[in-house]
Amino acid sequence: MMESNSTAGAVLPSQQFSIADLVVVVAYFSLNVGVGIWSSCRVNRNTVSGYFLAGRDMAWWPIGASLFASSEGSGLFIGLAGSGAAGGIAVAGFEWNATYALLALAWVFVPLYISSGIVTVPEYLQRRFGGERIRMYLSSLSLLLSIFTKISTDLYSGALFVQVCLGWDLYLSTVLMLVVTGLYTIAGGLAAVIYTDTLQTLIMVLGAVVLAVRAFNEIGGYPNLEEAYGKAVPSKIVPNTSCHLPRADAMHLFRDPVSGDLPWTGMTFGLSIMATWYWCTDQVIVQRSLSAKSLSHAKAGSILASYLKMLPLFVIIMPGMISRVLYPDSVACVDPEECTRVCGAAVGCSNIAYPKLVVELMPSGLRGLMIAVMMAALMSSLTSIFNSSSTLFTMDIWRKLRPGAGDWELLLVGRVVTVVLVALSVVWIPILQSSSGGQLYVYIQAVTSYLAPPVTAVFVLAVFWPRANEQPS
Repeated sequence: MMESNSTAGAVLPSQQFSIADLVVVVAYFSLNVGVGIWSSCRVNRNTVSGYFLAGRDMAWWPIGASLFASSEGSGLFIGLAGSGAAGGIAVAGFEWNATYALLALAWVFVPLYISSGIVTVPEYLQRRFGGERIRMYLSSLSLLLSIFTKISTDLYSGALFVQVCLGWDLYLSTVLMLVVTGLYTIAGGLAAVIYTDTLQTLIMVLGAVVLAVRAFNEIGGYPNLEEAYGKAVPSKIVPNTSCHLPRADAMHLFRDPVSGDLPWTGMTFGLSIMATWYWCTDQVIVQRSLSAKSLSHAKAGSILASYLKMLPLFVIIMPGMISRVLYPDSVACVDPEECTRVCGAAVGCSNIAYPKLVVELMPSGLRGLMIAVMMAALMSSLTSIFNSSSTLFTMDIWRKLRPGAGDWELLLVGRVVTVVLVALSVVWIPILQSSSGGQLYVYIQAVTSYLAPPVTAVFVLAVFWPRANEQPS
């Protein structure tokens, strides 16, 4: 860790973080806290519906913005840009799959959820199949997934960004961001989360577009990207290997099913199963739609989010590729000693593609905006996951253990669970640092691909096959 921290300072001395940058970051946090307080006061937080579902009174535009912001955490900024730097644009399939999965959520799944009057997704399965076991199992599985694939990856990637940009210690960065996100999530409930997500979506899109425009200008526009990427080779390579060479199919969305790193068959069929799981059955996403004031608002929110999910190819993945073009010795390093010197990870430094671009291209003030963007991405996804995970535990597991628990007890348990989840996630961070060739996004997809298909199958059967029932105990 010590070597990693010292080299982060070498990437960007902290004095480059100017007064103008600090003003922008402070203004962002002040605005964020203001929106959080305002939104908390609009809804009664002392009831289960008010705290966990924002009083079921949300309009379509904050729902759509929150759906986008909840999925577009700092892990996605770091991970998508890193995978773009390492392998090209095919990783965009993960984002574009969401566009039609969101429409399936709005037109197929949400009408069933709303008519069932549920608070959590596992509660729907209990009402559909008539048994307790499946509800408890799915709630427990969802909580584990939240810790190992969502909270911990967002924490690590957000802290990595701050470390590269400011030279701060990784764990210090993590704890500071946890304190800020935990406070208004615990205090304000879902209403605070959704309205702050709306602000953060605006900041994320604005900042990412500004950086993308500057990055494309730096390499002479889009026409030069493919040619320049093909020549982005580090000066220090591993002899008798080809791992330093950029992929020949970097600009192909659909890749060969045998030799491709992301074969089109898996991206088309397999990924659709994972997209259905995440966008149609995951508590983090569904909880936003359940807070809508009507079914029409839930549908409009999904349409807005599906349009926003088209953006990452152009404002995250391609800038990641440009980062490799401009800084091949650091972003594209393959020699373990060199990579350890550059970013502290012997397996590769593709994860620093996006923060490296911010550090080198953004002028004073705008660099502060991009740090605010990454903090917005981190905070929006963390707050969403914290709130949804505490909802799952409280409504599905605690109420099973304590059937007579009142609203006050349920709200207290929900807040305590948030603190426990944070502690468990921090413990998992060191394992992430050495995973999957340094490509964070690959780690996330590898874990979820094992667990998502059976959950998707159960929900598809529940919705489309009336004869499917749970075996009696």
